[in-house]
Amino acid sequence: MPRKNNQIRIISGKLGGRIIDTPKTDKTHPMGDRERSAIFNRLRGEIAGKIVLDAFAGSGAIGIEALSLGAEEVDFLENNRKATNTIHANLAKLKLESQGKLVRKLRDEYDIIFADPPYEKPQYEYIEEILKHLKHGGIFVLSHPESPAPWEFRGLSLFSDKSYAAAHIKMYQKL
Repeated sequence: MPRKNNQIRIISGKLGGRIIDTPKTDKTHPMGDRERSAIFNRLRGEIAGKIVLDAFAGSGAIGIEALSLGAEEVDFLENNRKATNTIHANLAKLKLESQGKLVRKLRDEYDIIFADPPYEKPQYEYIEEILKHLKHGGIFVLSHPESPAPWEFRGLSLFSDKSYAAAHIKMYQKL
């Protein structure tokens, strides 16, 4: 079945090939298949059984990919109403409501945090606050535009830095 403009597919894991909706708004930007594929190919062995945060979640695609690869639970952090409605609908469609939850208050610790903030306003100060919830040894994945370059996040060690057209994906480990 062909996809509509406001849909993307889950790439890997038990839900690979399933189609989810993206919010009908210009306030979010769905990460492309190529970028998501690169991230999850790199982290494939790190996700199973983990507690994950999908910050600036948009459609929830990143968190749903993590659940598809065996993450224990995923919290979705998003404040755009159209996006939160879309995440709720996608979780229901895939019967993931018991493993994925929209949150306003973060847990004390996450094993993995994904952040794909709006490119026109990356909100690095807010990301710095979110990173206080990343456990020692945890992984942080940031999608960012070329400019402005992201901050040098304290207490993190960069282990991967790749560019895909307009998207730049950096992966860090918390020291």
